[in-house]
Amino acid sequence: MRSAASLHLRAARVLEDNWTGASTVPSRGLYPHQWSWDSAFISIGLRHLSPLRAQTELDTLLGAQWGDGRIPHIVFNPSVPLDAYFPSPDFWRSSTAGRAAGAPRTVQTSGIVQPPVHALAAWLVHLSDPGLSRSRGFLSRVYPHLAAWHRYLLHRRDLGGGGLVSVVHPWEQGMDNSPTWDEPLSRVTPAPARSFRRADLDHGAAEDRPTDLDYGRYVRLATDYRDGEYADGRGEFAVEDPAFNALLIASEHALARIACELGAAGTARHTRAERLTAALVDRLWDPAEGMFFCRDVRTGDLVPERSVAGLIPLLLPALPRDIAAALVGTACGPHFGLGDTTRLVPSYDLTGEAFDPHRYWRGPAWFNTNWLLERGLRLHGERGRADALRDAALRTADASGFAEYVDPYTGEACGALGFSWTAALALDLLHEPHEPDEPLGHDVSPMGIGTFRHE
Repeated sequence: MRSAASLHLRAARVLEDNWTGASTVPSRGLYPHQWSWDSAFISIGLRHLSPLRAQTELDTLLGAQWGDGRIPHIVFNPSVPLDAYFPSPDFWRSSTAGRAAGAPRTVQTSGIVQPPVHALAAWLVHLSDPGLSRSRGFLSRVYPHLAAWHRYLLHRRDLGGGGLVSVVHPWEQGMDNSPTWDEPLSRVTPAPARSFRRADLDHGAAEDRPTDLDYGRYVRLATDYRDGEYADGRGEFAVEDPAFNALLIASEHALARIACELGAAGTARHTRAERLTAALVDRLWDPAEGMFFCRDVRTGDLVPERSVAGLIPLLLPALPRDIAAALVGTACGPHFGLGDTTRLVPSYDLTGEAFDPHRYWRGPAWFNTNWLLERGLRLHGERGRADALRDAALRTADASGFAEYVDPYTGEACGALGFSWTAALALDLLHEPHEPDEPLGHDVSPMGIGTFRHE
C-alpha cells in the first residue's frame, strides 16, 4: 500500500468528485442520486475532511424525511435525466402515492427505506468537532428526525410481533441480491420484463448483477407497495434481518448518547437497545450454526442461508459473550475465511451453492460490512483480528481504486470504481482505531494528513 497520506488524498478526491454541493452520490454513473445508508457511511468518512460537510450530508438526507418518520432510501436529484436510473421518480410517485404517509411535496424520493445507520453516523460526526456541532445546533436539529425514524421502524415495522423490525423489500436491507432473499422472493410473481428497463446494465456486466427474474420480482414488490400507498404489512415479502436490526440497536445506543449530550436522560434508549438485543438473540440466533439468520415473517421460519448479515450483530455491546465468541469463530471458519482464505469477509457463505465471487451480494466482499465487523471485533476484545482486517481493508481499497465491491479471494475490483463509501470508510480506518470499550466512538479531534498511524 502507498503511504497513508497518499491514500488520504486519493480518497478525499473521490468524495470531492462525487459531491453535488449538498450531498454525495455513491458513484457518478451507476448511482447518480443520494442513497440513505450510503450517506450515513459517507458522513463518517467526511468528518475527517470537513465536519461541516459531514453535517450537511445528513441534513440533506433528513430534509427528505416523510411525515410518518421513514427516511427514504433514495432522494432524487431533479437535474438527473429520468432514464439515468431505474426505478426513477416517475415510478415511485412519492408525492402522490405517498401522500397519506406524509411524503414531502417538493422533493421526489423512493418509498422504501434502508438500514438505520444514521444516529450512529450523527454521533460520530458530532465527536469529530464537538465545538462546531454545538455552535451549529447539529444534534438538537437532527435528534427529532432520528427519534421519529426509530419510532416508525419500531411501531410500523414490527410485522412479526416479536419486537424486531421487518424489511418489506430486499433493497431495504441493502444487500439487494443476497441468496437470503431467494426463498421469500420465490412467492413473488415477477413483473413482466417488457414493463421496465434496467439502467444498471448500462454500467455493470450482466453476470455481476441480479438476474432479470430477480429484478422482475423486485419491481413487482415495489409496484405493489406503491399502489398500496406505502402502507406497511400488506405485502408478500416481510423478513426480519439480523444486520438491519443490529444497526437499529447500535443507533439506539447512539441516540441515547445524543440525548445525554442534549441534557436529557438516555437510560430509556439504552434499555430499549438491550431489549432489542435480547429479541434479536431470541428470534434470529441459531446456536448450532453459530450465527444469526433471517426470519421469514410470512412462514415464521428461519432462512438457512449464511450471509454476512448474520455476523453484523458482533457490533453490539450487550451481546452475550458466548455468542460474540461463536460469531468470531464462524467469521474465521470455512464459511467466511476471515484471516485465512479471504482478504475480506465475503457477503455470502464461501461453501454455499449460490456463492459467486463477483455477483452482487452473492459472494463479493463489501467495505461497509467489513468496516462494521472491524468495529465489532475491536469491541469484543479481538484487537489482533481487528487490526488485520483494518489493514486488509485499506490495502484492498487502495489497490482496487476504491471499488464498490471486490472478489473476496483476490481483491479484484468489481462494480463501480471511485465508490464513495469505500473512500469514506478507508478515511475512517486511517485514523486511530476505536477503543474496545467504546462501541460508538470516542472523542477525537479532526486529523490532518500527517497524523495517521504508521503503516
